[in-house]
Amino acid sequence: LCIAFLGPTLLDLRCQTQSSLSQITWVFFSQQFCLLLGSCLGGVFKRTLAQSLFALFASSLAISLVFAIIPLCHNVVVLAVVMAVAGLAMGCIDTISNMQLVKIYQKDSAIFLQALHFFVGFGALLSPLIADPFLSDTNCILSNSTANASSNLPHIRKSLVPHHPGNLSHYDLPMKGMVVTRVSYAFWIMALINLPVPIAVFFLLYKERMVPCFNSSSHPLLSADELAMETRPAEKDDLPTAVQRPHAAGGHDDLFSCCQSKNFRGASYTYFAVHITGALVLFMTDGIVGEYSGFIYSYAVEEPLSVVHKVAGYLPSLFWGFITLGRLISIPVSYRMKPATMVFINVVGVLITFLLLLIFSYSVVFLFVGTASLGLFLSSTFPSMLAYTEDILQYKGCATTVLVTGAGIGEMVLQLLVGSIIHDQGSYSFLVCGMIFGGLAFTFYAFLLFFHRMYPKPSSDLDDASPDKPAVMDDTGQYQR
Repeated sequence: LCIAFLGPTLLDLRCQTQSSLSQITWVFFSQQFCLLLGSCLGGVFKRTLAQSLFALFASSLAISLVFAIIPLCHNVVVLAVVMAVAGLAMGCIDTISNMQLVKIYQKDSAIFLQALHFFVGFGALLSPLIADPFLSDTNCILSNSTANASSNLPHIRKSLVPHHPGNLSHYDLPMKGMVVTRVSYAFWIMALINLPVPIAVFFLLYKERMVPCFNSSSHPLLSADELAMETRPAEKDDLPTAVQRPHAAGGHDDLFSCCQSKNFRGASYTYFAVHITGALVLFMTDGIVGEYSGFIYSYAVEEPLSVVHKVAGYLPSLFWGFITLGRLISIPVSYRMKPATMVFINVVGVLITFLLLLIFSYSVVFLFVGTASLGLFLSSTFPSMLAYTEDILQYKGCATTVLVTGAGIGEMVLQLLVGSIIHDQGSYSFLVCGMIFGGLAFTFYAFLLFFHRMYPKPSSDLDDASPDKPAVMDDTGQYQR
């Protein structure tokens, strides 16, 4: 909800801060950059369940406070700083939520990851609907040039949906005059909508006896031993605890801890290759999500398609709608299908869809069909790749943090790259870039399959847990209070 909320409201925030379009787009950059930074730092809070829950509580509460403060920011620099704080909180939530699901459910985590990312897409789909009643129909800074500028307003606003700015430098809107906007109400409503989240996390901390002042007044929801039994795969029930502990030990650090030399000792080249190729696949696929949602409207209204602005405005919503639908469908499908198979179907589907979009590039009907198809194929790539990569590494690597960071970098970098290419080469290069990125995603996935075959089998861990050796201590705090 919160990440996608900035795009539709950006023009009204420009009026609130009385800034230019080029200045207000720096607010985008501050949020996206700090979201990426927060994703890298999220792994710091991984050692115990208490640390993770306190970090989620602080991050979700910070988002509510930030959204309540935004209407009071009348300077674009102050607004950028405030949105940067929100970005940090969002990034921490992203990494911690993925990481904890993988740590708790391990082999069964694919279903829960699909459900998690369904709600991510659902929030992105609902967010513009919440903002829409409070957005200005005409230019919200009244001046002599308002009449001329207002005719461009619908086109500019569509360029900002759902949460990516396009090339706005050629638009000239008034910066001085009387400000008329109701966007403050939208942000205060969002702050209230988000408030139950930190309350719910605090209740979970309370029930788990992790709040210092209330340790003796509540009963844990599920004890550590019960949680271990609930989440342990059936085929592993007969294995000694010492065998299972190494599977959880040593992994899920933050990005900077992953880069420490002590984590590289004795690791084979395939260990690094799995991390790198997995991150590169998501770099490409999440990059496609960012660049396609950001530029499909601009592509549609340009020649040769020349789609009417109002009709082209449905394309980003259609794309995000089918991403959400695909993630909903993927929840039961992931129960029956292996993550590796789902990722293969996704990357092949993306490649074929872009090929058909290039072949039928003059068809408006197929543009809508291809947009829906692309949304479906891209929908489950991230959670399926995360579950697959963690399975390969037997939950002993830094896959969650590396993959989340790689996906975030791809979404930022590829959109900037495609924007500059479209500006220089024309709108047709939009589909060509998508085809190239899809081909690279398929290539990196083929390398990942190769390195999976080369990676040491899980049975090698049995030697480490032999009776002659002491049991390995679980330093991840998987079930620690």
